[in-house]
Amino acid sequence: MRSGETVTNPTPHDEARDEVGRVLVVIPTYNEAENIEEITARIRRATPEAEILIADDASPDGTGALADALAAADPKIHVMHRPGKQGLGAAYVAGFTWAREHGYDVVVEMDADGSHAPEQLPRLLDALRHADVVLGSRYIPGGRVVDWPWHRALLSQGGNLYVRLALGMPVRDATGGFRAYRMPALDKLDFESVSSQGYCFQVDLAWRACRQGLRVVEVPITFTERRRGASKMSPAIVREALWRVTVWAAQARRPGRRRTRAGRWP
Repeated sequence: MRSGETVTNPTPHDEARDEVGRVLVVIPTYNEAENIEEITARIRRATPEAEILIADDASPDGTGALADALAAADPKIHVMHRPGKQGLGAAYVAGFTWAREHGYDVVVEMDADGSHAPEQLPRLLDALRHADVVLGSRYIPGGRVVDWPWHRALLSQGGNLYVRLALGMPVRDATGGFRAYRMPALDKLDFESVSSQGYCFQVDLAWRACRQGLRVVEVPITFTERRRGASKMSPAIVREALWRVTVWAAQARRPGRRRTRAGRWP
């Protein structure tokens, strides 16, 4: 845990609950007071065996206080209070570190705004029985996007096409934020060294997984535009992703580098 972060409801290590082991769903939050109760309730119904870590970046709308109330009522919900808004990537790195320190076997990334359906989480966990990393994908057969404006859909699809062509990475949805990792896989990715933010954080981890030769599988999901609250998407996030992917592509083409293969949902 990093300086300034506090956690409520730290629980001791339990025995593995199923084939994949102890599961922790990490949910970064910043001003998600309108959504946090609903999303945690849906997760608890969909996967009662999973636990939840809400990583709140000192939300001024009271998200942290609501999360504390949820944790007080449910021992499977935990809260990490971070000292300020530090970005999606930093929140996930902190959450992954906490999961490792507390003996979880699987870590799941999920947004707080309802765009990722908790009811589809069992699909990811089932696929993880035969994979190291499972990516929830909007862009393979069976995946779809609901209620997105055309410009957001174009930006997302174009960005993923650029990633695939630039890096030679056979992943259709490298920017998606609904995914599951085995903890040994995360350790191999040296996740604590990742400084990318936003969509680029997701591309960074997927790229590292492919380069490490890990078994990366995509499963179809439905992504639904948030109904409440404001999107955290910004031009700066897009610029960071374009720049970093371009740099990685140039580095990958240096002599002596080789491409790796990723698996895919059959």
